[in-house]
Order: sequence, then structure tokens, then C-alpha cells
Amino acid sequence: MKLGRICCGLAGLLLSLSGMAVEGWDWQLPSHVPEPRVPQDNPMSAAKVELGRHLFYDPRLSGNGTQSCATCHVQEQAFSDGKVLSTGSTGETTHRNAPGLANVAWHATYNWANPAIVTLERQMEVPLFGDDPVEMGITDGNRAQVLQRLRDEPLYPPLFTAAFPEQDEPLSMGSVIKAIAAFERSLIAVDSRYDRYLQGQGGLTASELRGKDLFFSEKAECHHCHGSFNFNDQVVHARSRQVEMPFHNTGLYNLNGEGAYPFPNRGVFELSGEPRDMGAFRAPSLRNVALTAPYFHDGSAATLREVLGFYSQGGRNVEHGPRSGDGRLNPYKSGLIVRVGFSEQEIGDLLAFLESLTDESLLRKSAHSDPWQGD
Repeated sequence: MKLGRICCGLAGLLLSLSGMAVEGWDWQLPSHVPEPRVPQDNPMSAAKVELGRHLFYDPRLSGNGTQSCATCHVQEQAFSDGKVLSTGSTGETTHRNAPGLANVAWHATYNWANPAIVTLERQMEVPLFGDDPVEMGITDGNRAQVLQRLRDEPLYPPLFTAAFPEQDEPLSMGSVIKAIAAFERSLIAVDSRYDRYLQGQGGLTASELRGKDLFFSEKAECHHCHGSFNFNDQVVHARSRQVEMPFHNTGLYNLNGEGAYPFPNRGVFELSGEPRDMGAFRAPSLRNVALTAPYFHDGSAATLREVLGFYSQGGRNVEHGPRSGDGRLNPYKSGLIVRVGFSEQEIGDLLAFLESLTDESLLRKSAHSDPWQGD
């Protein structure tokens, strides 16, 4: 950055942030979407979200200074990255596909198959500090160096102070995590054409309407796992009294005909060791799903059409190679996954409906964009 730009930017931030710290947060939601539940120890504020935005896009937050959260969560791709598997800051490949972040504020659990991670704050510890695989690569050995990089950036001290005015030492790793979690909660996608249709502000095409009716029908049964306002089945919001955390084996694999999934991607089984948890993963939200290819936990489906073909057949038969096996016969497969036999028109209609769930504004909002661009 040039010195003049730093000084001007710092002065502007100090002025604009002077009133931010005490502000609440306006979710700006349509009537069919309830406010999300926010941890009491990390309330939303404009100052905190703005700090989190800077941190989300800052590669100085990784151990070797080469990678940011945004490396694997790209705004133009609904905060996914378009890769089968992602690459961490040290070159290691992740075990699972990077999911999009739209509407993560309403998720009941995070990651693909960990019922113990129930907040974004807890989830942030995995990419920051995890070592199997290494993603951001922060360790006990380099944590102080990473924090010092942030202290050395002139923009950060006022941002941290505005976001955490109650703290004597606002710039800490705990505050980093809370700020990024707050920014991620602000990534709202509830202004799709389907949302406007529900509000009586526009219509859907004939194909989209047929797809909608099929999606919510007992023939397709999509709505059993994707029927909430967030199009998943692990949802928590401010008025939730009971939170369900289902995980599903959809018949992707059936190694050796014994129900196994490839290591280390065996779903909740990796944590529980219970056979019934083999291949059990959470159903992702379908918000902006047309932009988040490839699909499934391991990125093994390249297109939405391929995904719909998979569900049409009631699972996947891998005929050759080390992962061969007929997932349609997996003994742990969910009873909801059966052969449907969609016609070509039905697949086309479902695709049209799923594309109507795209909120284009998420991809363009400056409040979600990289604040360091041009510096």
C-alpha cells in the first residue's frame, strides 16, 4: 500500500467506525426467513463484520502468509472455489470439497460430517489450526508472528478496537475468529427469483414451476432433506426450540459390497466408529447451488445434471477401479434414496427450479468483496 492511501483510509475508517461499535445488525430478511441464532458472546455489529471482511481476504492470516479464507471461498462462485478438492497453504489437498458459505448463519452443524461443531466460531478453528490436512497453517510456533503481522497493518488496530471496544487487548486470535464468524454470518442469500416469487414480486417460468412441484413431491422426495427455507435439513434460527442434526448415506459408494466409503471420507463414522454412521454426511443447502459445482462431499459429481441422474438411479454404481461397488445396494443407505427414474423433462425442470435459487446479489455486493483490492 502507498502511505497516502493508508493515511486516508485510516482516517476514513476511524470516522466511519466511531459509531459502529454500538450498532446492532439489520438482517434485512423477507417474511419467510426467520432471523438466525447468534451466540451471546459474539453479537453482530457493523464494525465486527467489517473487520471480519478484512481478515477473510487477508493472506497474512495464514502461517506462511500465502493464503486467505477467500482462496477457497470465492465471492463470484457463491463462496465456494469450483475445485474438486482445495489446496492448503502448504500444498496439502483437503479431504473434502469446499462448500459455499451462503446462509451459513442458519446451519446447525458445520463441516461435512461433524455433529460436534455447532458454531461458526468453532468451525473456524479447523481451517486455521488443523494439521490433517494443513489449510491456513497457524501453529503454536507461528501464532505470535501471525498476530504481529496484523498489528503491523495500520488499518487493523482501529478496526479491532471498534469491533471489540470492551476488551483491553482487542487484537487477539479469539477476536480474529469472532470477527470472521460475524462476516460469514452476513453472507445472506435470500433474494433469489424463488424468494421474490414467494413474496409475490415476480413469477417463475412454466419449467421452474413444474420443477418446484416435483421437488416438493413424494415422487422426487427432495424436500425431505432440502425442504426448509434454507433448502437443507439442519437449520437453527432465533426461534428454534428443537434442533435436528440428521446425517445421510446417499449411496455414493459401497466398497467391496460391504457398505464402506473410501478413507478418510467415511462420514460421521470417522468420529463415532459406529457402522450405522458409515457414509453419513449432512445435506448441504441448495441456495446458489447452480454456482457451487462440483458436488458431493468429495466433489465427485461435476454437474447438477449428474447429481440429479444419481438420485434418479437411487445411488451410484462405480463399476471399475479401487472405489468400485454398487452404492445403490449400500446397506447403510438412507431409506429416502430410492430409484425414481426421472424423465429428461423432469430433470430439465428440476434444473430450472434449482437455478431459480440463485441470489445474484451475493456475487456483487461490495460489503462482501475484497477490501484490499487495488492496495
